[in-house]
Amino acid sequence: MKQLQLFILIQFLAIAAYGQLVFGQKNKYEQSSISVNYSSPKEYEIADISVVGVEFLDNNALISLSGLKVGDKIQIPGDEVSIAIKKLWRQGIIGNVSIDAAKVEGNQIWLVIKLSERPRLSRYEFSGINKNFESELEDKIELVRGKILTDVVMKNTELAVIKFMEGKGYLNAKANIAQRQDTIVRNSAILEINVEKGKKVKIHDVVFHGNTEFSDSRLRSKFKKTGEVPRIKLPSQLIRTAAKLANPVNLYHFLTHKDTASLDMLRDNLSNYLKVNVFKPAKYVPDEYKADKALLIDFYNSKGYRDAEITFDTLFAQNDKYMQVDLHINEGNRYFFRNINWIGNFLYSDETLDGILGVKNGDTYNLELINKKLSYDPAGIDISSLYMDDGYLFFQIVPVEVGIEGDSIDIEMRVREGPQATISSVTISGNDKTSDHVIRRELRTIPGNQFNRSELIRTQRELSQLGYFNPQKVEPNLTPNPVDETVDIEWLLEEQPSDQIQLSGGWGGFFGFVGTLGVNFNNFSLRKAIGLEQFPPTGDGQRLSVSLQANGARFQSYSVSFSEPWLGGRKPNNFSLSYNQSVIRNINFRDNTVQGSLNVYGITAALGRRVQWPDDFFVVSNSLAYQRYDVFQFNRGLGFSTGFSNSITFNTTIARQSSDNPMFPTRGSDISLNINLTPPYSLFNNIDYETASAEERFQWIEYNKWNFDAKYYLALADKLIFAPRIHFGFISTYSSNVGAGPFERFVLGGDGLTGQNIVLGTDVIGLRGYPNPQNLATSATSVTPYDNDNQILGGTMFTKYVMELRYSVTQSPTASIYIQGFLEAGNNWNDFNEYNPYDLKRSAGIGARIFMPAFGLLGLDWAYGFDPILGGTNPAGTQFHFSIGQQIR
Repeated sequence: MKQLQLFILIQFLAIAAYGQLVFGQKNKYEQSSISVNYSSPKEYEIADISVVGVEFLDNNALISLSGLKVGDKIQIPGDEVSIAIKKLWRQGIIGNVSIDAAKVEGNQIWLVIKLSERPRLSRYEFSGINKNFESELEDKIELVRGKILTDVVMKNTELAVIKFMEGKGYLNAKANIAQRQDTIVRNSAILEINVEKGKKVKIHDVVFHGNTEFSDSRLRSKFKKTGEVPRIKLPSQLIRTAAKLANPVNLYHFLTHKDTASLDMLRDNLSNYLKVNVFKPAKYVPDEYKADKALLIDFYNSKGYRDAEITFDTLFAQNDKYMQVDLHINEGNRYFFRNINWIGNFLYSDETLDGILGVKNGDTYNLELINKKLSYDPAGIDISSLYMDDGYLFFQIVPVEVGIEGDSIDIEMRVREGPQATISSVTISGNDKTSDHVIRRELRTIPGNQFNRSELIRTQRELSQLGYFNPQKVEPNLTPNPVDETVDIEWLLEEQPSDQIQLSGGWGGFFGFVGTLGVNFNNFSLRKAIGLEQFPPTGDGQRLSVSLQANGARFQSYSVSFSEPWLGGRKPNNFSLSYNQSVIRNINFRDNTVQGSLNVYGITAALGRRVQWPDDFFVVSNSLAYQRYDVFQFNRGLGFSTGFSNSITFNTTIARQSSDNPMFPTRGSDISLNINLTPPYSLFNNIDYETASAEERFQWIEYNKWNFDAKYYLALADKLIFAPRIHFGFISTYSSNVGAGPFERFVLGGDGLTGQNIVLGTDVIGLRGYPNPQNLATSATSVTPYDNDNQILGGTMFTKYVMELRYSVTQSPTASIYIQGFLEAGNNWNDFNEYNPYDLKRSAGIGARIFMPAFGLLGLDWAYGFDPILGGTNPAGTQFHFSIGQQIR
């Protein structure tokens, strides 16, 4: 009997501890008149259910979650109440729970669910990490005010913090989560997140075992995110390649004759060494390491080793700071393609498809190459583009291995061509400021047209080039409708700031401090400005720029320009109108009188249009400009001190732009030929140029000026871009008796910024590693020659070569940053008789570019000039350059 009583007591205590059905203490059982007999349960009907102890939760919802409802019949003791309590506990929002019997009459029972709520989040606090980490973690832990602090929330927060710290290289990080009661907000708690970072663990060595076909460095270069602690040591082969291309003659040959051997050597060396030793992080991140192992196998597969595998890998700590990674590889045998057969193709013959695929019997087995040639090949045409450019959006092709014999594999290409698709609807989302018509006029995907993948990709490029949207977020969302053979296209956009404010000050050499104030509305709306609909008026894709540079009364420059890229609204005819005025004055500081001045006034009207030949990347622009130069007792490299000159110029620019991103191009090229022509006054005026004074000869300036610029972009690795450039310039006259005038000459050297420290009306070309040219008429400065016979500053010819290696640090809407290393060589000559392509001023250096939408492109470079400036004997040496804006040359 005692054993039975003890058993009943234990069962009762167990049920009460779990939150079982409780009818109070003993006297409560007596009040409820319930006799609990575990050997003979009694059935009751629930007459009512009430909830007490909650403030924020809904009573009816809690009753529903319990599974109990009025009218149900339950047994006491029984499982129904236990199950109800378990259901409430599983929600994770309850602190304590019990179910009591408030009243019992006959076979009816009144139940009370007594609860205590878990606290809600008032705020959270970090400790142990810096503000940058805190800001990043806020997006990871997903804690919002008012959230119930369940066990799951606490655990997920801890795991999110640890995973984040592991991603930063802190593999031993710990997160301690604690609650502190908020004394201000009722039933709320402050979450204290204490992070113990520990030491950052870096990978000291990545060791490969079993690799006989490829070197460790080659395999290590295939790891995209996992690398060793940097040990910068450039191999001799890379040094020889760079030295070879640093020679201007070789560089010219390389760029104009497509020296593919040197290009391939440079690509391989930079990819295998610079990326591995300089730019790759050494931290260990489990997810990235797993992805890198897959990339390593993909590399082996691309070389024909289809059975290659990592048999096992080991990670062990060398100490509390460094770890080592050991990978054991089974390379397997190398395979080759044998027979490739096409099945299901009716539109194109086997020979046509074989020609695009470019794989022959005996080629190294490379399924990655096959997939690239089938789906998307950025370097050329692929099978999918062949079909999809003709509207076959539903086209599918599956390569299947149908036979393996020895080291040879047979492939069967199973083609399903499907019907042609028509574009049904085109929608746009995300353009909060830019008007729909500005976007739609750039679209090549038009409702009713046949689907064309090339036009889809081209539209994506055109929208990215506008500058109004984040280029990384311009994406087409396709919704194919196989039933009616149509496709809906939605263009997903993300607006980014495009207007720019110029507010800066700098030291302008000869004239001291110069302040700049300007504003560029790159998405301006003249229509909204006239109607006073908004300020600033934006959204119509027009451009308005106003700027002012000044140094008191000594130097002032004003400019205003307006452009409409779609004149008339139907065709991309770019019309622009601009006015500029600049003045330099010589001032006597004693009495503040003007002793001399140079005033330049100019107005330009231009009209450009896109053309379809040779391809639709070409743009032809024509402009007509008038410039007036008023000279008063100002003899600084002009050939005369008092007088005026006039210039009427017709300009033609032929340009082809296929680069993919205006701020950080990764592929494509930009080529332009610019020709400036003035009327040949010497053929019909009565001036004797052999005896005329400089004032008479240059009253109406005549010349023809040619500029050629070429840029090329090649991705060597992820975020690592090779960007060579070539620039040439030449000024000539229609008559040998006239000679080149003092204006529009080339001035070479420095950062390339046009400013007050040189003669107004000159063409400034930067050459890093050499000082900015000064406005002096007594001798040549920097690498800009001086014509002693005519007392004119500036050259009539220039040549410049540039090689840059760029690495993207970040590409975001708020700021795009990249660093670069560069080699430059160039020179400037007075006339063609002095031209020597081997006589170049060389330099090398490093720098950074930061693009912020509100301020434009900012650059800082350190460069070392290896050659002396004109008239000097020592190298130009170290130079720092600051640049504003995207420099053309």
